[in-house]
Amino acid sequence: MKLRQNARHFASRKALETPVVRSVATAGLVRLHTKVFLEKADPDHRDERKDHLDGLFDATIDTYLRALQDGYSEAEAREITHIQANFDFYNHGWTEMMEFPADELEDHYERYEEFFETWGITIDDPLGQFTPPAGLPEAPSTPERLDDPTHPHAEGGFADDVYVETEDGDLVIGGQDGPDDPDVSKAVGVSDEELEDQ
Repeated sequence: MKLRQNARHFASRKALETPVVRSVATAGLVRLHTKVFLEKADPDHRDERKDHLDGLFDATIDTYLRALQDGYSEAEAREITHIQANFDFYNHGWTEMMEFPADELEDHYERYEEFFETWGITIDDPLGQFTPPAGLPEAPSTPERLDDPTHPHAEGGFADDVYVETEDGDLVIGGQDGPDDPDVSKAVGVSDEELEDQ
């Protein structure tokens, strides 16, 4: 998958790992991701998907932190959460929101199979053990879109590794090393600035 990575991503990571600001950063990241993906959704279905997306992205924050604890890089941990979201979108037939084509689902799963198996994550069960006890808010599916999926926001051909676009526009494989001491005040939710996280 192709992601962006800059100083704000590392600041957000540090904020999520810092108890004092974690809840603020989590709320900001959930708000941001819901907004970004609702803009990709069919306008006729945006309102009915909001609560589901809020719950989904809140749960993926826990996945992100676990992946970091398990030794994955910032870019890899973030990619894992994006893959989970795309599994969920696929399962609901929300193909217009997907970031990679449906025919790359298995490839993305296999790259992180060890992590996914450890935590019970599958294409059919995108959150696995990170599913909230009460589950996610329901949202109507559009399964008819799976018959002939269109992916206007998907970028194929990046299923073999994590590809990161730097602030300078360079494309690097595997991501970048973060600064030694990221500025938490620049994190999403802590700062007023937004980060388009793709």
